[in-house]
Amino acid sequence: MNSRQRAYLMSLAQTMQPIIQIGKGGLTPELASAVSEALAARELIKISVLQNCMESPKELAVTLGERTRSQVVQVIGKKIVLYKEGKDDKKKIVLPK
Repeated sequence: MNSRQRAYLMSLAQTMQPIIQIGKGGLTPELASAVSEALAARELIKISVLQNCMESPKELAVTLGERTRSQVVQVIGKKIVLYKEGKDDKKKIVLPK
């Protein structure tokens, strides 16, 4: 992913509300599968890391990216934005070249 594509995804994510929250339970296999399902449905999601979570948002983003085979678009404060390209027949977001 190049910088223009990343900037485009960041602009799309600005108006989004977080659809998943990570709390004191941290990153569980169930949470990772929920993130994977959300990425399959939406391609671009925003995740909120709550105050009582002991892990840092950057570490969580890297781990979630690896487990869901997605790309970390950005981590700002306690918000994580992930992107996973959809299959050809279900593509919703067209990235600039």
